[in-house]
Amino acid sequence: MKLTKFLATIALTLGIVGVASAQQMQAPPQGDQVDQLDQLLDLDENQQQEIRSLLDEAESQLAPKEQEAQALQARLGDYVGPDYDEDLIREDASRLGDLTGEITAETVLLQSRIESVFTDEQRQQLDEAIAQQQQQMQDLQNQMQQQEGQPAQPAQ
Repeated sequence: MKLTKFLATIALTLGIVGVASAQQMQAPPQGDQVDQLDQLLDLDENQQQEIRSLLDEAESQLAPKEQEAQALQARLGDYVGPDYDEDLIREDASRLGDLTGEITAETVLLQSRIESVFTDEQRQQLDEAIAQQQQQMQDLQNQMQQQEGQPAQPAQ
């Protein structure tokens, strides 16, 4: 549950896609992120500025790592073939794994730093919004499962 809450928090507050598969993280422009948080949590000016600063810092640290991860993924794809070099594959795969860990750690740290900017009341509001979003997702999944179980309606 804690991991689910964390992932939902990231998705809700930052729009960041997880990096478990070491794919490049995509985030909406920072103004959009801070504006969304402001609408949800009624941030004061200092909070907005601090979050913008945290996002700027994280972007400068993550961008080169994300680019390197993408390059490694592409290079690993190029290695596929009958004349493969196992040592090169393992070396690049190991580096990709290291990068994935670094990116994941930076993402978790960013989320923690952002949450430390919030007041207790704002954290509670965020938890409630996450719970509501999770319930909506569950309802949607249930609805889709029910529709899959029903025969298709013929076109009229």
